[in-house]
Amino acid sequence: EVRLVESGGGLVQAGGSLRLSCVASGSAFDAYDVGWFRQAPGKEREVVSFISGRDGTTFYPDSVKGRFTISSDDAKNTVYLQMNALQSEDTAVYYCATHRLAYLGLVIPTHPDEYDNWGQGTQVTVSS
Repeated sequence: EVRLVESGGGLVQAGGSLRLSCVASGSAFDAYDVGWFRQAPGKEREVVSFISGRDGTTFYPDSVKGRFTISSDDAKNTVYLQMNALQSEDTAVYYCATHRLAYLGLVIPTHPDEYDNWGQGTQVTVSS
Protein backbone atom coordinates (compact mmCIF):
# COMPACT_ATOMS: atom_id res chain seq x y z
CA GLU A 1 0.00 0.00 0.00
CA VAL A 2 1.25 3.46 -0.86
CA ARG A 3 1.87 6.07 1.85
CA LEU A 4 1.79 9.77 0.97
CA VAL A 5 3.48 12.68 2.73
CA GLU A 6 2.80 16.30 1.78
CA SER A 7 5.14 19.22 2.41
CA GLY A 8 5.82 22.75 1.22
CA GLY A 9 3.01 24.65 2.84
CA GLY A 10 3.49 27.86 4.74
CA LEU A 11 2.56 31.49 5.12
CA VAL A 12 2.72 33.64 1.99
CA GLN A 13 1.45 37.06 0.99
CA ALA A 14 -1.29 37.42 -1.58
CA GLY A 15 0.20 37.24 -5.06
CA GLY A 16 2.99 34.97 -3.91
CA SER A 17 3.83 31.38 -4.82
CA LEU A 18 4.35 28.04 -3.12
CA ARG A 19 5.24 24.60 -4.40
CA LEU A 20 3.74 21.65 -2.58
CA SER A 21 5.26 18.18 -2.76
CA CYS A 22 3.57 14.82 -2.33
CA VAL A 23 6.08 12.02 -1.84
CA ALA A 24 4.99 8.40 -2.12
CA SER A 25 6.50 5.38 -0.44
CA GLY A 26 5.55 1.73 -0.55
CA SER A 27 4.67 1.68 -4.22
CA ALA A 28 5.60 3.31 -7.51
CA PHE A 29 3.68 6.54 -7.96
CA ASP A 30 3.37 6.22 -11.71
CA ALA A 31 0.88 3.40 -11.22
CA TYR A 32 -1.61 5.82 -9.70
CA ASP A 33 -3.74 8.76 -10.63
CA VAL A 34 -3.20 11.49 -8.05
CA GLY A 35 -5.37 14.32 -6.85
CA TRP A 36 -4.62 17.40 -4.81
CA PHE A 37 -7.45 18.58 -2.57
CA ARG A 38 -7.87 21.36 -0.06
CA GLN A 39 -10.12 21.93 2.90
CA ALA A 40 -10.72 25.29 4.52
CA PRO A 41 -12.29 25.59 8.00
CA GLY A 42 -16.01 24.93 7.86
CA LYS A 43 -15.90 23.92 4.21
CA GLU A 44 -15.96 20.63 2.37
CA ARG A 45 -12.84 19.11 0.90
CA GLU A 46 -12.52 20.09 -2.76
CA VAL A 47 -10.31 19.01 -5.63
CA VAL A 48 -7.77 21.53 -6.92
CA SER A 49 -5.84 19.35 -9.35
CA PHE A 50 -5.58 15.86 -10.85
CA ILE A 51 -2.97 14.03 -12.87
CA SER A 52 -3.40 10.69 -14.57
CA GLY A 53 -0.69 8.10 -14.01
CA ARG A 54 -1.68 6.47 -17.30
CA ASP A 55 -1.34 9.32 -19.76
CA GLY A 56 -0.53 12.50 -17.81
CA THR A 57 -3.94 14.07 -18.32
CA THR A 58 -4.42 16.97 -15.93
CA PHE A 59 -7.47 18.77 -14.57
CA TYR A 60 -8.04 22.01 -12.69
CA PRO A 61 -11.29 23.54 -11.48
CA ASP A 62 -12.01 27.08 -12.61
CA SER A 63 -11.06 28.45 -9.18
CA VAL A 64 -7.37 27.62 -9.73
CA LYS A 65 -7.06 27.22 -13.50
CA GLY A 66 -4.19 29.28 -14.85
CA ARG A 67 -2.64 29.67 -11.39
CA PHE A 68 -1.94 26.09 -10.25
CA THR A 69 0.10 23.47 -12.10
CA ILE A 70 0.38 19.78 -11.22
CA SER A 71 3.37 17.73 -12.32
CA SER A 72 5.02 14.45 -11.48
CA ASP A 73 8.59 13.21 -11.20
CA ASP A 74 8.47 9.43 -11.38
CA ALA A 75 12.17 9.11 -10.55
CA LYS A 76 11.54 10.88 -7.24
CA ASN A 77 8.13 9.28 -6.68
CA THR A 78 6.78 12.77 -6.17
CA VAL A 79 3.83 14.80 -7.43
CA TYR A 80 4.10 18.59 -7.19
CA LEU A 81 1.55 21.37 -7.05
CA GLN A 82 2.94 24.73 -8.13
CA MET A 83 0.68 27.50 -6.88
CA ASN A 84 1.09 31.01 -8.23
CA ALA A 85 -0.82 34.24 -7.75
CA LEU A 86 -2.11 32.96 -4.43
CA GLN A 87 -5.22 34.58 -2.97
CA SER A 88 -6.63 34.65 0.54
CA GLU A 89 -9.34 32.24 -0.67
CA ASP A 90 -6.60 29.64 -1.25
CA THR A 91 -5.98 29.38 2.49
CA ALA A 92 -6.63 25.78 3.49
CA VAL A 93 -5.03 22.48 4.40
CA TYR A 94 -3.85 20.80 1.20
CA TYR A 95 -3.89 17.03 0.79
CA CYS A 96 -2.80 14.60 -1.88
CA ALA A 97 -4.41 11.21 -2.43
CA THR A 98 -4.50 8.37 -4.92
CA HIS A 99 -7.48 7.58 -7.10
CA ARG A 100 -9.08 4.28 -6.10
CA LEU A 101 -9.69 3.13 -9.64
CA ALA A 102 -7.98 3.87 -12.94
CA TYR A 103 -8.72 6.93 -15.03
CA LEU A 104 -9.54 5.64 -18.50
CA GLY A 105 -9.90 8.94 -20.30
CA LEU A 106 -13.57 9.56 -19.60
CA VAL A 107 -14.68 11.25 -16.40
CA ILE A 108 -12.15 13.03 -14.19
CA PRO A 109 -12.56 11.85 -10.59
CA THR A 110 -13.20 14.95 -8.49
CA HIS A 111 -14.98 13.68 -5.38
CA PRO A 112 -12.93 12.86 -2.26
CA ASP A 113 -14.77 9.53 -1.93
CA GLU A 114 -13.07 8.39 -5.12
CA TYR A 115 -9.66 8.63 -3.45
CA ASP A 116 -7.75 6.96 -0.65
CA ASN A 117 -4.21 6.80 0.83
CA TRP A 118 -4.61 10.39 2.03
CA GLY A 119 -1.58 12.20 3.36
CA GLN A 120 -1.62 14.17 6.61
CA GLY A 121 -1.97 17.51 4.83
CA THR A 122 0.07 20.70 4.72
CA GLN A 123 -1.25 24.10 5.77
CA VAL A 124 -1.24 26.96 3.28
CA THR A 125 -2.04 30.41 4.64
CA VAL A 126 -2.28 33.41 2.32
CA SER A 127 -2.28 36.81 3.97
CA SER A 128 -3.96 39.72 2.25
